Amino acid sequence: MKRVGGDRSLAKKRKVLAPENIAPSDMRLRRHNEGILQFLERPALRRLAASMPRWVTPDMLTAFGLFGSVVAAAGYALAPYASATLWIASIGIAINWFGDSLDGNVARARGIERPAYGFFIDNATDILEYAIFSIGMGLSGYVRWDLILAALAAFYMMMLLGLIKSRVMNVFQISFGGMGLTEIRIVFVLINALMYFVPPENFVLFGIRTTYPNVISAAWILVQVITFLVVTYNTMRLLAAQDPPKRPR
Repeated sequence: MKRVGGDRSLAKKRKVLAPENIAPSDMRLRRHNEGILQFLERPALRRLAASMPRWVTPDMLTAFGLFGSVVAAAGYALAPYASATLWIASIGIAINWFGDSLDGNVARARGIERPAYGFFIDNATDILEYAIFSIGMGLSGYVRWDLILAALAAFYMMMLLGLIKSRVMNVFQISFGGMGLTEIRIVFVLINALMYFVPPENFVLFGIRTTYPNVISAAWILVQVITFLVVTYNTMRLLAAQDPPKRPR
């Protein structure tokens, strides 16, 4: 009986690892990242990747980026007790940028890219990081939970849109409207500084009592949704021209 069970287990493993279930090793997507700060970030990342010690691996950097999201979330979660922890949140954002931006650059600089594996791990980790970051921000009390969840949903919408486009156009779009993850991180760091030096006070807007972090969050959600709709429409028009309707046989 043990042998039969072992054979079945081995068969399952072979099925999972069958060639048709594995992406081709030469799978490469053209990255589209035209954030407004790329002219500064690209050369900086190249220098950092070239100077990184050999014992530092891309996977270690990915894990370091995940650790940064935990630090950022902790900084936000502690903010109700001491607003100075907003600076800890900003440090966590910087750590996240370092790990998340350098993992792929180090792999490319050393010629050790693993396109399918790297693409999967990077995006799976990003999904987890955004959730962790959002929970921390919600616990900070600076932004309402409904806006936090709506902002996370809008962010996931844009992320999924980029992943869908990568499937149909072989282009992985990272930035939209000049705003990539680096630019968004910097916006969060600036807002953290603003909330520390100018603590939010309640005011009434359109008959609703709110604070400026809530207004900023609502505006950001609106921009994300509009961007999603515009990019979806433009991509649909492009694909419709490239892949026109066929006449039925």
